[in-house]
Amino acid sequence: MAKNKKTKEVEENLEQVENVLSRSEQFIENNQKTLSYTVLGLVAVIALYMAFQKYYKAPLEEEALAQMYVAERYFERDSFNLALNGDINYPGFLGIIDKYSSTKAANLAHYYAGVSYYSLGDYDSAIDYLDDFSTSSVALSSVSKGLIGDSYVGKENYSEAVSFYLKAADSESEKYAAHYLQKVASAYEMENNYASAIEIYEQIKSEYPKSIEAAQVDKFIARAKLKL
Repeated sequence: MAKNKKTKEVEENLEQVENVLSRSEQFIENNQKTLSYTVLGLVAVIALYMAFQKYYKAPLEEEALAQMYVAERYFERDSFNLALNGDINYPGFLGIIDKYSSTKAANLAHYYAGVSYYSLGDYDSAIDYLDDFSTSSVALSSVSKGLIGDSYVGKENYSEAVSFYLKAADSESEKYAAHYLQKVASAYEMENNYASAIEIYEQIKSEYPKSIEAAQVDKFIARAKLKL
């Protein structure tokens, strides 16, 4: 009896599978034309995307980088106005951002523009352009966030500066972590929050004892305690 029952269950399961397969086959047969158009449509979309990348996006990237070369040279010579606005023959970083907005070059131009504006003392513009910059590089991400912090210090907005310095310090690199924690402590001191500054100095001392910042941290701790 048990064997017959099990055999019956197997037969019922097989029948269900056959029914599902039959319905699937019927669906494909009834909708063959629609499915064919869908597949052809997907193939066409993929082909268009690949053609766009190869024949439009890649040449545009090369053109943007070539156009930005002169702006980078001005930037290296600290000619920040020319780096931003360009000259009679070549666009500056602002022109690259405007003309080649969808490229990686334009993204990098946001970083250069932010640094240039910071160097010129235009902290609001520096913050705007640096905030629009994105990168997968941990080091460059820390530097850009740190520069936003520096810009807020220039605006005497120390609480925002602390926020961005902490983001910059959230790095796997001991070099960047200790450096920006030092800036966090300095920003706390600028707003007379010496207790918080001491905590950060102690963190540098305990977590990054081999860093450059740790070499003089005892002096900063003593100074902050005196002011506290």
